[in-house]
Amino acid sequence: MSRSTILAHIEEQDDGTVTGIWEPYVLRSAFQPIFALGHDKLKVTAYEGLIRPFKDEQSVSPQDFFLAIPAAERLNVETLTRTLHVLNAGRLLHPEKMLFVNFDPSVFHARQIADMTLHEMRVTLNEAGIDPRRVVCEVTEQKSSSQQALAIFVEALRSSGFQVAIDDFGAEASDMERVEALRPNIVKFDARWISRLMETKPGFALLSVMVDEFVSKGITVIFEGIEENWQLEAAEAAGAHMVQGFLLARPEVVPGSFGASASVGATSSAGAAPAAFARHSHPTFGRRKSS
Repeated sequence: MSRSTILAHIEEQDDGTVTGIWEPYVLRSAFQPIFALGHDKLKVTAYEGLIRPFKDEQSVSPQDFFLAIPAAERLNVETLTRTLHVLNAGRLLHPEKMLFVNFDPSVFHARQIADMTLHEMRVTLNEAGIDPRRVVCEVTEQKSSSQQALAIFVEALRSSGFQVAIDDFGAEASDMERVEALRPNIVKFDARWISRLMETKPGFALLSVMVDEFVSKGITVIFEGIEENWQLEAAEAAGAHMVQGFLLARPEVVPGSFGASASVGATSSAGAAPAAFARHSHPTFGRRKSS
């Protein structure tokens, strides 16, 4: 689908944001902040673009929405969602923050498809006033047609000036071998996986070793799914560079209240940040029981 056709599925709203129309769904962008850890403070350094589908004015889960999309339309729908995120980010987000967008590698089975899609994305970025170097392309867990096709697609991302992230490291299709092959700039650790490891001292030790290995390779590490204070403390103690999760800020549908970054103790652009957390030489493991 050409860029002009994609734009035909986009409507501009009175508030300056854009929504997508993919009958019978209305698609809206949401952004979730990603926070950098450092000096006992958290600072918004990036946002992840997430799609929020609606049908008959009722919210539909993104998973159910994508399951309802025929395979032949998947590339076009994903291109539409990324276009929405880019255009809305250009209108609403701080110009210095990074933008994370998702790519399903299974739809890029030929370099020609990747090159065409990325060219159109660069045109949209230029229209939105976003430097491609601010964009992080998350390669999601859907399996590619082959490892070679995946490597070619990632190289196309890199050649276009984008940063590359592997999403959900620790889930079924992600492993150290994949990281070695794709050489990402960023690795996002799977939320459920790191939560299990954080529960015990041996698990936390393994987590710390893996983080150290990535850091030694110049790879930025993000812990996802931070929902409790003890997880935030453990992420900081393990050496994670960035964190993301409901404890810190939930995804917010545009136009929202997006603005400048915030530090811990202040109000972030997507809600109240948690109170400042203390450093612990030995973090507390497991869920804390209320007294």
